[in-house]
Amino acid sequence: MTEFDKIRIERHDSGVRLLVLDDPEKRNAIGPAMRVQLLDAADQLSTDTESRCLVVTGSGTSFCAGADLMAIFGVNGATPSSMRDRQLSYYESFLWLRALPYPTIAAVNGHAIGAGLNLALACDITIAGPNARFGATFAKLGLHPGGGCTFFLTQRMGRGGALRTALLGRTLDGRQAHKEGLADVYVDDPLEEALTLAEAIAHLHPSLARDMKQAVNLAAENSFDVTVGFESWAQAASAYNPGVQDAIRAAGRTTSARSS
Repeated sequence: MTEFDKIRIERHDSGVRLLVLDDPEKRNAIGPAMRVQLLDAADQLSTDTESRCLVVTGSGTSFCAGADLMAIFGVNGATPSSMRDRQLSYYESFLWLRALPYPTIAAVNGHAIGAGLNLALACDITIAGPNARFGATFAKLGLHPGGGCTFFLTQRMGRGGALRTALLGRTLDGRQAHKEGLADVYVDDPLEEALTLAEAIAHLHPSLARDMKQAVNLAAENSFDVTVGFESWAQAASAYNPGVQDAIRAAGRTTSARSS
């Protein structure tokens, strides 16, 4: 197992997990060592049967300042194919967040630039604070966006907003990111808000939260009929969770009392 010194994982008894990018001297940029440690974290968190929700944040004043561009693009004698392989290995270090079965929350406390922006948007819910900066800055370096950036921007901002942001290499503060759809919530303390939300999610039955995540993901990328088909099975399954039948009966009694 990899020895962590660029990240840390905190495990709360409730089932909440906190993943902290912890290399503040480099503004939590994803370098070779952090890349390996994030992949090891992926293995741990994807097989952690007690996990109910994951919060991701950065230590110090940055969320994640991006990837180590010299490690990816600055290798002498690299071929386009070998460079692409390195790019994909860095993409993998954060895109695994999309595959976790339980909900994930990004608490963006500072700069989320390039790959750091992608890392934040790979989470299911993104919470921004006053010091947050969301930067799709690839074009300013003459680079095409990578790591899912165009997908994430288009999903959240629409085609025109995504293209404008990518072409201009825009950086948005937390309030503007919330206004334009990159952040779902804007609060003074994003980590506190994220942990409060995570604790609420952790109190749901695990299969309920996971099925809700899957239903929303299906709805975002598939037809209405596909989504309703999944909902019908997930709702039927949830009716067998502990306490649900009691809650249904109590709701029925309340409805009967109101109608009488």
